[in-house]
Amino acid sequence: MPLTVLSNADIHSLLLTLTRDDIAELQHNLAEALHEYSTGTQESTVGCSANQPQRIAVPAANKQTTLFMPASTSTSRGIKIITLATAPIPSSTPSLGKLSIDSPRSGSPVPKSPSIASSRSSTTLASQTSSKSSVPSTDLSVFSSHTTTPRGSLTLLTSTGIPYAFLDAEELTAFRTALASTIIFNRRSHVHSITVFGAGMQAKWHIRLALMLRGSEIHHVDIINRSFARAKELMHEFYTSPDWEGLRNANSKLAFSIVSSEYGEYQRLLKEHIRKADAIFLCTPSTAPLFPAEHLTSTEGRKKGRYISAIGSYRPHMCEIHPDILSQAVAPDHKRHHHKHADKGGVIVVDSLEACLKEAGEIIQAGITAEQLVEIGELLMVKKASMREIEMGTGEGEKGLRRWVENGNVIYKSVGIGLMDICVGEDLVALAMQRGIGTRVEGF
Repeated sequence: MPLTVLSNADIHSLLLTLTRDDIAELQHNLAEALHEYSTGTQESTVGCSANQPQRIAVPAANKQTTLFMPASTSTSRGIKIITLATAPIPSSTPSLGKLSIDSPRSGSPVPKSPSIASSRSSTTLASQTSSKSSVPSTDLSVFSSHTTTPRGSLTLLTSTGIPYAFLDAEELTAFRTALASTIIFNRRSHVHSITVFGAGMQAKWHIRLALMLRGSEIHHVDIINRSFARAKELMHEFYTSPDWEGLRNANSKLAFSIVSSEYGEYQRLLKEHIRKADAIFLCTPSTAPLFPAEHLTSTEGRKKGRYISAIGSYRPHMCEIHPDILSQAVAPDHKRHHHKHADKGGVIVVDSLEACLKEAGEIIQAGITAEQLVEIGELLMVKKASMREIEMGTGEGEKGLRRWVENGNVIYKSVGIGLMDICVGEDLVALAMQRGIGTRVEGF
């Protein structure tokens, strides 16, 4: 049996060939795998949670951590091994503060520096200031997208133990995480404005998949990052790279905005972007909440339904979203409030209940219990969930569940499970063989 080897360059090239239909198919297959993970039994379903060992974290040199993530599906076995670095707290460096650029028309000059705008873009550049936030609940200095990219490999074997693929895990990890994160996002009614924390590989793939799935509906992408220069690189890539040309041409109304934590008006702009966002993607290995809880827990903050996906933190000491936000999301609704606010489901959506209770810092610090969590694989089974809701007399069944998923306040927390890698890896190997990408080692 030939062994397929996909380097990171191979995977990058392959992912750029994917169409919207390809993404939809990959997402459907991942959703089915997550459904089996949550609802299958050990006797009948190989991919159920009972057959998935918990990952092992091993400390490495230079404040790095190596994760060993074994998993299995009905057709494959495998293990992903990745090493992640803990970002050091950087020294203060000169930085521009805020940049907003509307999407240029095809053929218009593309901004190569913050002071140059396209022929139809409006560019605003805030002056540099040395003042920094002292709010302890908001800290972007604890992460760096340059140093925390996971690096490693994914090995795939047949159900009988024959190795058939070896994949670089760097970009694969970011892609499969964004693929899972956008399952609920793709069901949202309103995605006009999205806010993304981080500017690394995870942030890039969340933005790319959001635009591929719902691009014509998205008018604002706000990037919040410690390093203004790194975020500007990501935005510049969107405006100049051939890899993004199709997405540029498909959405002439799209505008990007960058906010750096070193900007003097940071706290005001942070609150503004959080409040207006329809979806918020948190893509940093932060050890402190990225914004104050009251931005969303106050009366004003609760008037609008949002989808929040927190995927960057993966250890108990990490925390991207303030625990008070989670506590409010699962608190009983007493129905005695005198103001209108978006529906809440009373639960936090997670990729793995067991893994998040053990490893998700936000879940642990908020004291969330198993009864207040629902796995995304179980949530996807709408009819069963809605029947349970009716039997318990706690809601309106499928109608209420759909209203919450589509328009309410939904929080998704993921620490990543090996099953995601196996499922997505299988599909990417099949696509690579079809499209002649990668290296084949015969007679392995």
